Amino acid sequence: MTPESKQIVQQTWKSVLPIADTAAALFYGRLFELDPSLRPMFAKSDMKEQGKKLMQMITVAVKGLDRLDELVPAVEALGRRHVGYGVQDEHYDTVGRALLWTLAQGLGEAFTPAAEAAWTETYVTLASVMRRAAGAVPAPEYTLAPRPRRLSVA
Repeated sequence: MTPESKQIVQQTWKSVLPIADTAAALFYGRLFELDPSLRPMFAKSDMKEQGKKLMQMITVAVKGLDRLDELVPAVEALGRRHVGYGVQDEHYDTVGRALLWTLAQGLGEAFTPAAEAAWTETYVTLASVMRRAAGAVPAPEYTLAPRPRRLSVA
């Protein structure tokens, strides 16, 4: 990531923080609009609390952009945890679209083409780390078909 992209992301995020609760609600509303099949993943979640966790996670990531070497292990762990939540590879693209849409809504005119490009670069970078880490996690056993037993013929 370029220093300019990092700076743009960090500056624009400061403008989102005062409307964090609204931004979180916008994000999840858009996410479920883009892919209603994701809603059951959150069926038992307190969405207000989930929104706070999302905003906290993005804040940590944005603050850590200047120290990617320190941020990557936490992002990898996040990717591995999301496998257990049922997140599949294609969901990352939907999340990215929902995030960019939310930023456009929340930032208005401040979401310039440069800001969109910087956020896209940031999301693709971090989502790629999560995807790689998620791919290294073996599928849960309950999703695997049982192995057939070999019968011996005597």
